[in-house]
Amino acid sequence: MKTLAALPFVLAMALASPVAGAAPAPAQGEADKLVFQKLAQLKIKPAELCSDEVFVRRVFLDVIGTLPTAQEARQFLSDTNPGKRGTLIDQLLQRDEFADYWAMKWGNLLRIKSEFPINLWPNAAQSYHEWIRASIRDNMPHDRFVRELLTASGSNMRRPPVNFYRAIQNRSPEGIAGAVALAFMGARIGNWPAEKREGMAAFFSRVGYKTTAEWKEEIVFFDLAKTSGVARAVFPDGTSATLSPAQDPRAVFADWLLTPKNPLFARATANRVWYWLLGRGIVHEPDDIRPDNPPCNPELLEYLARELVAGGYDLKHLFRLILNSRTYQLSSTPADNHPQGGEHFAFYPARRLEAEVLIDAINQITGSTEKYVSRIPEPFTYMPKEQRAIALSDASISSPFLDLFGRSPRDTGLESEQRSPASTAAQQLHLLNSSHIRRKLEQGAVLEHVRRQPGNALDELYLAILSRLPTNGERAIAQAYRRTAEKPLDTALDIAWALINSAEFQFRH
Repeated sequence: MKTLAALPFVLAMALASPVAGAAPAPAQGEADKLVFQKLAQLKIKPAELCSDEVFVRRVFLDVIGTLPTAQEARQFLSDTNPGKRGTLIDQLLQRDEFADYWAMKWGNLLRIKSEFPINLWPNAAQSYHEWIRASIRDNMPHDRFVRELLTASGSNMRRPPVNFYRAIQNRSPEGIAGAVALAFMGARIGNWPAEKREGMAAFFSRVGYKTTAEWKEEIVFFDLAKTSGVARAVFPDGTSATLSPAQDPRAVFADWLLTPKNPLFARATANRVWYWLLGRGIVHEPDDIRPDNPPCNPELLEYLARELVAGGYDLKHLFRLILNSRTYQLSSTPADNHPQGGEHFAFYPARRLEAEVLIDAINQITGSTEKYVSRIPEPFTYMPKEQRAIALSDASISSPFLDLFGRSPRDTGLESEQRSPASTAAQQLHLLNSSHIRRKLEQGAVLEHVRRQPGNALDELYLAILSRLPTNGERAIAQAYRRTAEKPLDTALDIAWALINSAEFQFRH
């Protein structure tokens, strides 16, 4: 690879990336109609529809947390079927990486972590992750998924959903109620009046914990002996609950929360999925739903919630609805500078790739691997060489790259805890000038593009890294730079290095 003297020539290739839209974006379904009506009321012009090059990369990253290969990008771009975007969405929802990526997202929310301060311990963290992943893979209805978590009892080693209660730092009734409200109602009960918090906490006042003779095993159970000092159970909507002494209050709360007649759960779920796919909630932040933080588009939120319930709480149905919308497929280049454009989804917001997605993408491009090590030495000290970061089961299994690039610590379950939107100087220098990234580039996959197709190497590199072909201007820059290189292979490495350091690669857009 060249010295930094070559940097201006090489980085120039990624400065004018063609990420703008390709055509106007007419409304296609009810979600688009509600979004575009709101934009028209506010006199905000929506962005154009994103290009196929942008869409294929975006939807791969958003749905499966994985960069398309050069072959996958080329196949999509050459497809002339007008319905190819919907077809690709359906294909991605069936891939194994979908379960891996969304198990990672739910693992962040539900705090799957062996070490302090969660202290699940590796065996329990592993089984909890496997259960969540299997639930996503099998498309378990989301109300059933949440019910199993809320009502779980038994051994943390033998009954994986029990770890929901073990992963809560504050195991007081109010602490448990706060974790439940945050995860499944999108609410922070610290903002509630004391009597409202106490009323909800009563549903979790009879959760018991006990250890066994088995090392690190813990039983979570409905404790019939806990009767003194228990407040009157009141649902968050102010309705009092009637509980019998032998009835587990958690099941009563789950019945209230998950009934289709109660819109709170469906709204919170729809809002969080929208946030995950479009970078901003209809109520923002998605775990700060309260009367004085209203949705920016109430009709849109109600529509999505109704669709979730009508679809039997099938999250993939909600994914398809959002991903096929013109709103999701808008360009990331705003059509105007209206200050409320981002708040009302007038364009797709550019966002940094998560640490796990970024290192997996670099490894895929370079044909390299990463070493992941558990901070707790048993039983998962070292992971297999082919391990992908998005499929790691436990936040205690990490690498220096993941630590540097801000992997979620999984301590609180708050969305604001998960990622920092700004990159640091240390992160930029690591990608730009570290021996770690240099070794990956030199390990063979990039050079193989040149050896296999020397006349087409530039196209292969662009498809592999940016999921598009180079522009005429970029071809001219590459040709000019190639004339200064001692070896064609040096040029290929420098181009790959430059593209990996571009904002177009490091952001979803």
